[in-house]
Amino acid sequence: MPLAVDDYVTRVSGAPVIVDRPDPVVWSDLDDPEVRDFAERGYIQRDRALDDDRIDACLEELRRIGEDPAMADDPRIIRESGSEAVRSIFDVHLLSDVVWEAVERSGALDLAREILGSEVYVHQSRLNYKPGFAGGAFYWHSDFETWHAEDGMPRPRACSASIALTPNRTYNGPLMIMPGTQKYFVQCAGETPEDYYKESLVTTAPKVGVPSEEHITELYRSHGLDVLTGPAGSMTMFDCNALHASGGNITPMPRANVFIVFNSVENALTEPYAGTPRRPDFLARRH
Repeated sequence: MPLAVDDYVTRVSGAPVIVDRPDPVVWSDLDDPEVRDFAERGYIQRDRALDDDRIDACLEELRRIGEDPAMADDPRIIRESGSEAVRSIFDVHLLSDVVWEAVERSGALDLAREILGSEVYVHQSRLNYKPGFAGGAFYWHSDFETWHAEDGMPRPRACSASIALTPNRTYNGPLMIMPGTQKYFVQCAGETPEDYYKESLVTTAPKVGVPSEEHITELYRSHGLDVLTGPAGSMTMFDCNALHASGGNITPMPRANVFIVFNSVENALTEPYAGTPRRPDFLARRH
């Protein structure tokens, strides 16, 4: 059952508001300067989390999965709207031992444990792929808002590692984040349709689960915007509640990132707070 009192009310029928986050960003002590930066900015970056051989092996695995005829109709492969271009491949940590070994080697697990102050499990994993000329945008959002409303994640005690398999340049659709916004919870308006994930995973202009333009503008004016670039093999760890987005890719340079969400074992999912049925396991694993 959901918490008796929901500290993160969202998908409201009236005007949404911005509230202070009642929970910490880092759930352990702040002795580590890198973790202090995470608490303040909502993200940290590391170079050389993966070497070239592991990057090449992951890219080959992801090409294999995307081109496997047996996976053509698999719901875990999301294609760009109106195109056969792959947008996301979910469950990559289960579909490929090579990818999971790379995640383990990257240091993401230990960093997630330190930030969340507990043992962790993989709530969700995916490849986010933006092919040249065809990569669509991901609109401004807080991951936690979706995971709370649609998956029943009680508190923002989760973080995400984005590991670059190709260079992330300013011009090929890199992650953009508003530093410091992890300290607030931005309500969203609108009722959640059943099976909304089927639309939200492919659209570049979602109607539900996104902040208002007024709130996005307000937070941009007070917090600014960081564009997170880096070479292949670099890693960004960011808080589940930080507002982030990425633009489309109209350049010839593809962008591919492995994206792993770590949730605290002490933050087990309940029923969705939006009152909708549970989403598929590949979007929200419960152990």
